[in-house]
Amino acid sequence: MDDWGPESGRGGVILRTLAERPFCSIVIPCYNEEEHIERVVHAAAGQRYPADRLEIFVVDGRSLDRTRDIVRALADEDPRIILLDNPQRLQAAAMNMAIKRSRGDVIVRMDAHADYDPGYVAASVAALRRTGALNVGGAMRPRAKTTFQKALCAALGSPLGVGGSASRDPHREGYVESVWCGAFRREAFELAGLFDPDARTNEDAELNQRILERGGRIYQSRDIVGHYYPRSSFPTLFQQYFNYGAGRARTILRRGLPPSIRPLIPFATLVTFTVLAALAAFYPPARPVLGAAVSVYTLAIFAAAAWASRRGDGRLVFLVAAMFPVMHLAHGLGFAVGLARYAQEPLRDAEPERLTAR
Repeated sequence: MDDWGPESGRGGVILRTLAERPFCSIVIPCYNEEEHIERVVHAAAGQRYPADRLEIFVVDGRSLDRTRDIVRALADEDPRIILLDNPQRLQAAAMNMAIKRSRGDVIVRMDAHADYDPGYVAASVAALRRTGALNVGGAMRPRAKTTFQKALCAALGSPLGVGGSASRDPHREGYVESVWCGAFRREAFELAGLFDPDARTNEDAELNQRILERGGRIYQSRDIVGHYYPRSSFPTLFQQYFNYGAGRARTILRRGLPPSIRPLIPFATLVTFTVLAALAAFYPPARPVLGAAVSVYTLAIFAAAAWASRRGDGRLVFLVAAMFPVMHLAHGLGFAVGLARYAQEPLRDAEPERLTAR
């Protein structure tokens, strides 16, 4: 196994030597998570990793439920657990607050709506040491509790699912543009800066884009295993993807186009159908073109739904098919609204604050 030291690196980035068992800081942003917070904190505290080499920050956005009481009780039993107050409620702000307080050479993000393998931290450290990457993570592995979530899991695993990419391939091993959650060398924040403090969504992709721009690398390992629980209704799914689209628009306005055009496809699809519908309303020869486009799209989503449902319950195919237009429309509309909103609002000229090297 390679140990990338102070005189070597990837992409021109100089990396300090990372110990075999470096001190790790786990960060869990949360808000109103009384149903999930105990499970994820136990998963963090129960990692197969030296207990004296871990600290766990739970950064709470002033929850209105019992989240804080639960975390305080857990902290009374385990001094490694530290509760922080996040008045901004933004996940980016939560991450920055904990990173500044952290002692770790490695910063591991964990989300409250997820389960993590007991070897998650150890596998992340091994991947950082082996690859010379500044950020590593595993595939986004969805896990379902309800029929709706089962259908959504199938849709998310399809190429037509928004975000259907290497990040959802559990067998993928290699360098990528972004990873789920992420385990960062401390140098990542010294080189590329902290999370954008004003970002409401897409803060992880925006940071990863900065890491790549500065010569760092990002690696996805099949050995880093975690599962997340997707949304459980159409309204919450629509809101989630609308926010994703708006956040992506803000990132593009701030940082330029991403390495891949994949995030632009829902917006391009929305624009195409809008233009065709407007033409068809006033120009009859355009109507067959619109009809053909609708037919092709409908066939595509049902074919994708049938493919995505092939290993599960075939009766879910219609529910799976319904997921695609909801995600596409929500992401496309969110992107359009984000362009309009953030193009008229001043974005910070300065780069996000950089972490001071120790």
